[in-house]
Amino acid sequence: MKAAVHTRYGPPDVVRIVDVERPTAAANEVLVKVHSTTVNRTDCGFRAAHPWIVRFFSGLTKPKATILGCEFAGEIEAVGRDVTAFEIGERVFGFSEDRFGAHAEYLTMPQDGPIAAIPPDLSFEEAAPSTEGSHYALSAITRARIRGGQRVLVNGATGAIGSAAIQLLKELGAVVTAVADTEHLELVRGLGADRVINRTVEDFTRDDRTYDVVLDAVGKSSFAECRRLLEPRGIYLSGDLGPLSQNPLLALVTPLLGKRKVMFPIPPKHSAREVERIRQMLVAGTFRPVVDRRYPLDRIVEAYRYVETGQKIGNLVITVP
Repeated sequence: MKAAVHTRYGPPDVVRIVDVERPTAAANEVLVKVHSTTVNRTDCGFRAAHPWIVRFFSGLTKPKATILGCEFAGEIEAVGRDVTAFEIGERVFGFSEDRFGAHAEYLTMPQDGPIAAIPPDLSFEEAAPSTEGSHYALSAITRARIRGGQRVLVNGATGAIGSAAIQLLKELGAVVTAVADTEHLELVRGLGADRVINRTVEDFTRDDRTYDVVLDAVGKSSFAECRRLLEPRGIYLSGDLGPLSQNPLLALVTPLLGKRKVMFPIPPKHSAREVERIRQMLVAGTFRPVVDRRYPLDRIVEAYRYVETGQKIGNLVITVP
């Protein structure tokens, strides 16, 4: 089968399309013929081993997982002898967080893993990018215990995490202010934002309103800059390490020093239950992943380069012919 393989850490050019052996489903696994996958920040981080701490998970000197790609959508090609949850030919989507492997024509998944049936009205290209951004958004929302009526500011509202967060927050009944540039103001309004700050002409950290939660989905602000935006018991959330990797430390210290605090949400592993929850939101129409561009698998190096410009809106889909 064809796969995008990297055997050393480095820039996008370390990835090559090569022929590799097709995986075989074990007794409790399904073999998925991949139709669509994505390139995201996780893939970029593990390909480049950046930040350096990634090496503790991916291999100190060279990558353990040579085929990246954690989101996928495709068809069940084969099933192991103990599989009862899926049938050959069934359309499925999911998240291969531990295994990666989605940047290829086939991958295997445990039947009780983070995999579910694609809703009938969704294409492979619509289903594939629905799991990663929503996973991190759900993790942050759950960690902060955000509830209906609370005021939340989302910085990086047009990224995969930010665009998912707006939709999930609105489903909860939160009042959402989104930060976006001029050309994407209507996009975030369409996602449900109650108010939009145009970052092209305004510094959102100078906003005159206060919030229960500030969620920085792109890690381009700091607690010091956003503290004045928080209510007395407000929470600053960022999945990024922050300047000088300060956010994990601040998450430990700030609860002891004052009422305003930093939370550093360490996402739990994907589960079948979470993917089923995402599926239900897709069925209900309360969540749809935003797609920026599509590339075929043989142009995946271009896709990596585009993601690393920082200009990606929502998700970038890879089609696997």
